[in-house]
Amino acid sequence: MPVYRDEGVVLRAAPFAEADRIVTVLTRRNGRVRAVAKGVRKTSSRFGARLEPGTYVDLQLHEGRSLDTVTQADILAPYGATIAQEYARYTAAAVMLETAERLTSEERQPAFRLFLLLVGGLRTLASGERSPSLVLDAFLLRSLTVSGYGMALDECALCGEPGPHHSLSVPGGGVVCPECRPRGAASTSPAAVRLLADLLHGDWDGAEATDVRTRGEAGGVVAAYLQWHLERALRALPHLERT
Repeated sequence: MPVYRDEGVVLRAAPFAEADRIVTVLTRRNGRVRAVAKGVRKTSSRFGARLEPGTYVDLQLHEGRSLDTVTQADILAPYGATIAQEYARYTAAAVMLETAERLTSEERQPAFRLFLLLVGGLRTLASGERSPSLVLDAFLLRSLTVSGYGMALDECALCGEPGPHHSLSVPGGGVVCPECRPRGAASTSPAAVRLLADLLHGDWDGAEATDVRTRGEAGGVVAAYLQWHLERALRALPHLERT
């Protein structure tokens, strides 16, 4: 059977058989892969703790028909263990990992830009240098963009009229001008729209200068937009603690 090596982030781990575990990993070169890690639930396992969600690992795998098999795992960065020490960071990471899995609907389809965004987001969460809610929303906005679902924030999503615009249509794809405003579009504060744009474009000074109310409004917009395009609610989202 072919053997290959790749690095990736563990998105999810589930028990399998008596002592095994199925891990879902977003890899640098091979996209999302699912693999069996045999015997990792035994206390004597050599690499059971290396395959926890949020861990950045270097893997060696045997390619299988439906599931690959992990034969070696080395930790590159234990982001998950560090993030788990604080609930707000832990819940933000859980949403990020689930989103990354949902945005890679087909296995073995390269998703290099999404992989880089996930590694960068987890690294920033683990460092504790920025608000978890801002890190999460920045990751979600950018991940949607690289996946083809970008939110229009600088011009009308329907006609392209330059902004600023302060009505937002989730089905329409972002902010909309008064002439294009469809029924059901939400009125969004100028500060929230500006925060969303700052997070999308990487203006952290502007983003961190916002207040809690603005961050909460922007976070609600991102959550609604994300779940609309995923066409299903995220399991981790109700547990999110925003700060």
